[in-house]
Amino acid sequence: MEINANYTSLVAVGDSFTEGMSDLLPDGSYRGWADLLAARMAARTPGFRYANLAVRGKLIGQIVEEQIATAAAMRPDVVTLVGGLNDTLRPQCDMGRVRALLEEAVERLAPNCERLVLMRSPGRQGPVLERFRPRMEELFACVDALAARHGAVVVDLYGASVLGDRRLWDVDRLHLTGEGHRRVAEAVWQTLGYPPEDDWRTPLAPARAPSWGARRTADVRFARRYLVPWIGRRLTGRSSGDGRPAKRPELLPYEGAS
Repeated sequence: MEINANYTSLVAVGDSFTEGMSDLLPDGSYRGWADLLAARMAARTPGFRYANLAVRGKLIGQIVEEQIATAAAMRPDVVTLVGGLNDTLRPQCDMGRVRALLEEAVERLAPNCERLVLMRSPGRQGPVLERFRPRMEELFACVDALAARHGAVVVDLYGASVLGDRRLWDVDRLHLTGEGHRRVAEAVWQTLGYPPEDDWRTPLAPARAPSWGARRTADVRFARRYLVPWIGRRLTGRSSGDGRPAKRPELLPYEGAS
């Protein structure tokens, strides 16, 4: 793909992955790959504008209802859409409905931007996520089909083995670390046609595996602090994003640290 030096605006749509969890800044806010990408695009284009409508915990139906019309009305040069993965992790999931809603989102966004970016989300290894892997792969097959039909581009994070490395995931095992987000930003940057700064697929340096005892201790802490509350929210229909506004709801000139 040739570089488009005329990209002047970006709108990011989605859930916690696009909001930036768990790339934590000193002030307690989250940065994430979309902010990193916007900063790099802004450095090339004076007056570059950026909005991030993502809110943690959102299902694809909520993304369609709360974010898609707003993003389409902004008519930005680039829209990134990542959604549906939270649906696949629910105890009950109607994949037919998820596919239909994702298709609706793409159909509404594609005519209102110059470049629509979809993603096959990264997935780490583990017994909890393994249960939901068939749903995830069904979702990603839908992403590929929609991209082909509507001229969108797909960033294949799922196929990058390095993003399965546990060291690129936060202690909650659901969100990427700052380094993980940096690699995603580089992947999207290259997909948009910008010159690469590094190979985001490069494996991390080998490290000594933790002992059996250390792994079990970490598993117990994870279960108590994250897994049990997460399951509780899934069973009661609650979300970590309930009542939370978008992190950057207006398409404004981007001024922020990268």
